[in-house]
Amino acid sequence: MSEHDPSETDVEPMRLFDTARGEVVPFTPGPTVTIYTCGITPYDATHVGHAAIYLTYDVLQRRLRDRGHDTRVVRNVTDVDDDILRKARELGVHYLDLAAAETARFDDDMRALDLLPSWSEPRATSAIPDIRGFIGMVLDRGYAYQAGGGVYFDVSKFERFGQVSHLDRDEMLRLAAERGGNPDDPHKHDPLDFVLWQPSAADEPSWESLWGPGRPGWHVECSALALRELGTTIDLHGGGTDLIFPHHECEAAQSEAATGEPFVRHWLHQAMVRMDGEKMSKSLGNLVFVSELRKLWDPRAVRLGVIAHHYRVPWEWTGDIMPEAADRLARWRAAASGDGNGDAALDAVRAALDDDLDVPTAIAAIDEAAELDKGVTRAAALLGVDLTRE
Repeated sequence: MSEHDPSETDVEPMRLFDTARGEVVPFTPGPTVTIYTCGITPYDATHVGHAAIYLTYDVLQRRLRDRGHDTRVVRNVTDVDDDILRKARELGVHYLDLAAAETARFDDDMRALDLLPSWSEPRATSAIPDIRGFIGMVLDRGYAYQAGGGVYFDVSKFERFGQVSHLDRDEMLRLAAERGGNPDDPHKHDPLDFVLWQPSAADEPSWESLWGPGRPGWHVECSALALRELGTTIDLHGGGTDLIFPHHECEAAQSEAATGEPFVRHWLHQAMVRMDGEKMSKSLGNLVFVSELRKLWDPRAVRLGVIAHHYRVPWEWTGDIMPEAADRLARWRAAASGDGNGDAALDAVRAALDDDLDVPTAIAAIDEAAELDKGVTRAAALLGVDLTRE
């Protein structure tokens, strides 16, 4: 349960922006909150864009626990897909060795940033039987077809396709081509149909199935893992905004096709972090790695530098961020010294987080209390910043 007893002001529900509904709405889960966040494809080091995503859901989880909820956060590891197989081929290493090394580096970065441990961190390769069973459910319900040795989801059979992203067909086709959806695949009935199971290339891993040897498509692992780990309907699903389409749109379609039940009650997405005017991404190479920042700065300052931006607003990484964050950490620590419980700004931070995870306002409240030399230990802890540690 929570680290602190929920305050008497916790009568009003949290309010969070829901991507599918396009507005800030009450978030009213039960005593146990189920959350699925799309994890890494471990073929390179963790960059600040990754950190922004996982720290947002970490702050959310901390506030939910503070309000008295239990939380069950599942974050998958995509240890088999086109990207990791391509990188392993380039490096001349086994794809699982690459995945293990990069996952270990990611875990080390997240521990340094004081990320709460996930309730479960399943790997895609651990779920092949679940994935095959899930695909069988989709086929049995008439939402998929076999072609070219693979299995494809038929978007024409699912009337709610578009319910998460609300994009028109032309924009969907553009993003599908840009983000690995392969709309030109000749085996597809419709360019927007997507792969559930695909034949493996000669040098790729392969598993037996009723549809022939092959491997899972990109989207199917998250649906199978969410169903296995959290059940038919989950309270909140998230990731970066670049996953809204096609990944989350396809997840929602195939999951609801398979079970006949709603997949996600609330969709929450983290805006992109930019550098040099472009989205920070591995493909562009404009990256700032967490492991490198940790060599120069206190990890708590790294955390503060990343969370100082509202999760729904895209922002630019600049050279001013870390010096400002380090200075902020020093001021908070000075105010925290010998402060006992350090309850200053706690109610203001709680209120800000309940208002669509407004971390910048929460930080401003702590700044103000620290300027008055008031202890802010508990308020900082709610943002995941431990001021008691040397």
